[in-house]
Amino acid sequence: MIHPTAIIAKSAKLGANVKVGPFAIIDEDVVIGDNCIIGPHAHIESATIGTDNYIGDGAILGAAPQDLKYKNEKSSVKIGNNNVIREYASVHRATHEGASTVIGDNNFLMTLSHVAHDCVLGNKIILINGVALAGHVTIDDNVVLSAYTVVHQHCRVGKFVMAGGGTKIIKDIAPFCMVDGNDATINGLNKVGLKRSGFKAETIKAIEEMYSIFFRDKTLLFAEAIKKIEETIPRIPEVRYFIEFVKASKRGVER
Repeated sequence: MIHPTAIIAKSAKLGANVKVGPFAIIDEDVVIGDNCIIGPHAHIESATIGTDNYIGDGAILGAAPQDLKYKNEKSSVKIGNNNVIREYASVHRATHEGASTVIGDNNFLMTLSHVAHDCVLGNKIILINGVALAGHVTIDDNVVLSAYTVVHQHCRVGKFVMAGGGTKIIKDIAPFCMVDGNDATINGLNKVGLKRSGFKAETIKAIEEMYSIFFRDKTLLFAEAIKKIEETIPRIPEVRYFIEFVKASKRGVER
């Protein structure tokens, strides 16, 4: 299961049925769960990885953050289960003592995608080739970022967002939207994604009505749009999540 050319620190902990390819390097402070596959030339340090993950050729997990404020604090990367991290993707550890860059479950990080320090990714996210996340970015569940999308530091992307190729995101992107462009602009509701994920027709209708109020009625200021949504749209979980997301924004929400 472990190629003789692989270099594995004595203190590293590998679970059952872990496969390690040629010339892979697994440093100290690494824990790898059962049934993981580590590709050739992958380098893993300061990371805890769950079960059933695939780490592709030349991927780098847990490297030091690209942050001039970082002074070698002891931090880490935490990765859940059933993720696919393809060749030459990189995930950097956090900047602060005891902090972690976090990736959840069932995510697909394609070739050359980059997750910077202190990012937090949820579940069922797809980062297509060349996506670059700056530090402290938060990506909620079921997001698809197409090739070469870039996300500014401290931005948040809500659930079920679909970003077109080459999108530049510099503000928070509200849930359920399609976004595209440089700078990013909202291009509609991600109805296809919602339908594929099993959303009921009445739920999609409520989201459509909420979307129309928030994005299409240009006479309403931000607070006025939120107030109208609260007064007129049924407070189903998706509506509550949308309201909580936009109210919590610190960088501003793209409208």
